[in-house]
Amino acid sequence: MRPDHVPSIPAMHRRYRVVVAKPGLDGHDRGVKVIARALRDAGFEVIYTGLFQTPEQVAETALQEDADAVGLSVLSGAHMTLFPRVIDELAARDLGEVLVFGGGIVPHKDIATLSERGVAAIFTPGASMEAITDWLEQALDQREEADGGSDSR
Repeated sequence: MRPDHVPSIPAMHRRYRVVVAKPGLDGHDRGVKVIARALRDAGFEVIYTGLFQTPEQVAETALQEDADAVGLSVLSGAHMTLFPRVIDELAARDLGEVLVFGGGIVPHKDIATLSERGVAAIFTPGASMEAITDWLEQALDQREEADGGSDSR
């Protein structure tokens, strides 16, 4: 391409793909559905897995859907087991670059431990939809910039 050439149309910005999941036996799904819709309304492509997913199923969905991020919702108190298991299952599929975030009833003392295990952020009750969507877009933009702006997947 000539250096003085100006494209006639802007380059397409790739929409981020986010798998939103309810791992474990927690059957409360109203909140995760609200988050899924907020992410969709903010321009993300959202794949909602439904209830009662195993960590293996969540990771497999992330692989099959070529996800940029996985959002987990746990209200049952099993976050210290389920979040790390999902991260381990993603790593087993060579998906360590997939951003994992979560929400639900997570005690403050557990957030630091989950962060050390690789959970990028935890949103607790009262977090605004705007805070969640803005954080996710910024986190994924930063990851892409760090990768040189290319989609390495």
